[in-house]
Amino acid sequence: MPSPKPSLRTCLALFATTGLALGAGLAPAHGAPSGLVTRTLSDGRTSFVQVDNPGGPRLSYSPSSGVTILEVRTSAGLLGFKDMNGNRQLDTWEDWRQPVAARAKALSGELRKEQIAGLMLFSSHERDAAAGLSDAQRKYLKEDQLRNVLNAGPNDVTANVTWVNQMQAYAEAQAAPGMPYVPVNFSSDPRSTAASDSAYNAAGTDISRWPSNLGLSATFRTSTMLDFARTSSAEYRAMGITTALGPQIDLATEPRWLRVDGTFGENAAHTAAMAKAYVDGSQDSYDERGRATGWGSESINTMIKHFPGDGAGEGGREAHMNAGKYAVYPGDNFEEHLVPFTAAKDSMSMMSSYSIAIAKDGSPLTGNRVGSAYDKTKIDIARKAGYDGVICTDWGVTTGYTDPNSRFGMAWGMESASVEERHYAVLKAGLDMFGGNNNKLPVLAAHQMWQKDFEAGRNPISADERFRQSGERILRMLFAPGLFEDPYLDLARSKAVVASADKVERGYQAQLDSVVMLKNANRTIKKSPLAKYRNKTVYIPSTIQHGFPSVFSQSTSDVTGPMLDVAVAKQYFKQVLTDTPITDLKGNVVGYEQPDLSTVDMVLVGMRGPDNGDNFTGAGLTKDGTFYPLSLQWKPYTAIGKNVRKVSIAGDILPDGSQENRSYFGRTSRIGNEYDLTATLNAVRAVKKVEKRTGREIPVVVAVKAKTSFIPAEFERKVDALVVGYSVSDRALIDTMLGFHNPTGRLPITSPRNMDAVEAQAEDVGEDMAPYRDSAGNTYRFGFGLNWKGTISRR
Repeated sequence: MPSPKPSLRTCLALFATTGLALGAGLAPAHGAPSGLVTRTLSDGRTSFVQVDNPGGPRLSYSPSSGVTILEVRTSAGLLGFKDMNGNRQLDTWEDWRQPVAARAKALSGELRKEQIAGLMLFSSHERDAAAGLSDAQRKYLKEDQLRNVLNAGPNDVTANVTWVNQMQAYAEAQAAPGMPYVPVNFSSDPRSTAASDSAYNAAGTDISRWPSNLGLSATFRTSTMLDFARTSSAEYRAMGITTALGPQIDLATEPRWLRVDGTFGENAAHTAAMAKAYVDGSQDSYDERGRATGWGSESINTMIKHFPGDGAGEGGREAHMNAGKYAVYPGDNFEEHLVPFTAAKDSMSMMSSYSIAIAKDGSPLTGNRVGSAYDKTKIDIARKAGYDGVICTDWGVTTGYTDPNSRFGMAWGMESASVEERHYAVLKAGLDMFGGNNNKLPVLAAHQMWQKDFEAGRNPISADERFRQSGERILRMLFAPGLFEDPYLDLARSKAVVASADKVERGYQAQLDSVVMLKNANRTIKKSPLAKYRNKTVYIPSTIQHGFPSVFSQSTSDVTGPMLDVAVAKQYFKQVLTDTPITDLKGNVVGYEQPDLSTVDMVLVGMRGPDNGDNFTGAGLTKDGTFYPLSLQWKPYTAIGKNVRKVSIAGDILPDGSQENRSYFGRTSRIGNEYDLTATLNAVRAVKKVEKRTGREIPVVVAVKAKTSFIPAEFERKVDALVVGYSVSDRALIDTMLGFHNPTGRLPITSPRNMDAVEAQAEDVGEDMAPYRDSAGNTYRFGFGLNWKGTISRR
């Protein structure tokens, strides 16, 4: 086993070097006023000029911006370039033939420190593109020179295109002598996931829909991953998004972790392969034969996250909140968490993790009791290995949860520092950008602090040199996808690209391919024609799912109703039966009355995986400061087993010098959807009564809508077939349950035998958990899955 405190030399050996240059450039030149073909387009809000440029990229600019076209005659023909600073010369950074790195270096040398401070900002979430350019957005574009914007709004093509064009035109208008033009780099969290309740997923139908990362991993096909990356990057570009805040490539070695759904699972080699395919598929463009052609008009930057891995939260608790700010390494397995980042080293950017890393003896793993954005030892693992891409903090790390008027904040270990000191500490650690920050003033304050320490001999380079270092890295993210040349969007073209029929079909096929069949007693699920169900009656039970209060809302409203989409089922069956709600005096659903099941031919059940809450609910910690266990079973779980820690590995250092005990020994889980299990078992009991009375066999087929691992022991032996979907649509689940698609998916993460097996595993080690063994003798370990014929080969 490696040391619990790995040396940098060991880590650096695992994290290989990367290069970002894109090819040799040619000498710049300029010519007479443009003779190239131009046209003026409008999206209804913004007009812009589009220039055909044979032999080069398409050009676009606002007609009121002062941009002109410089003409270069070459042996290959007439080429156009944008004069973006009005000096009537073709500068290095304006010449698209030059390497990206050279252009970024040249422009960084011209930018004012205030502009670079603005470049270091990555905006807070913008959720209302339909409202157009707001006063607050004008302020940060003009006064703070912010140029990296997080689009967290719906998948509405028209709204996104018109907003993006407005933003780009306004940014272009800010260029002035001594203030070079910089376009806007729009980014997004995942927005293509099929399930409506998936975290970090945008609403709206204007996009193709795919499984979650965990579902894509369940296909065990890098070709599917590449297809997703290529498709989503084309759709992102058509909506003006040039950076994906992903992929999330943390190893999901702790099965209770609330963010497992965003990962590729627990196996390092498999995650590495999927991560590389995602990055390659996103940052390349492809010709009509599917061959990679390098950066192009459908390429986007990726931001691999969360370095150096955040999947080892103690007890599965999540580092967005105080409950989960510690990642622990009882298995001395820190180095394996670097493997996916090594594989994805060509990513243009990466995001640091939130958590504080703690060794198995309770000491800081790196010697620093601070979150990753402040931990120079962690960041040096990448930097000293030669990674020179952008490193951005995760959102909110310069805010402390104890700050005045703060609902939450993730400045772990830096709570007592000022906001300005936190920004300085992030720069000292080697990062380039501040996620969720719209204000350049604390960045400029950090510049002053750096310069003061430089003049005192405590920093090796000046503040200006340090700023330009980050400025170069960030500008590469804008030059590589061609934002300086063509920042504007043709609305008609965007509508043709996003959610085109071929993309929607490929996304749905990936959903089908990701579904895992775990049980199929007596070939309950087999190849079936649609006509088989035309005269049949199906029963879909209903459920009650309780919400959790969060930092955004104290509402705990219940979600009630059928466990699968009745409208979809009605397309296949003659009749669909479900339950009648029973309500209390306040109108709250407290239970259900089952229909008469005498005529039922089949039961379809859709259970959500055990719901412990999300990233912002503080799951695992009560308001009174006591901890409770996260659970992978639906029934209440009380943590009294032999493997439950009575003293936590990690905890805050208290005023008396002792360590806080974050153990949950003796306490009970809080699951929001226990009724899913109740509804399933009620259906089984009702069906047994009908079978006993009539002699008919009525199969019960269960689909688990999983976001992480789960324990099947509470119901598996009572049902006939079991499939698992990772954030796919109910249609994909029903098509698989009815035998319209032969399952090909396999488990990307083990299903444990019981909670004692979960407690026995180490948070930082994958595939170390005793798997569940079902009534057919199959073990639900990583890589297991069935098709209609039997076990799928793991070759």
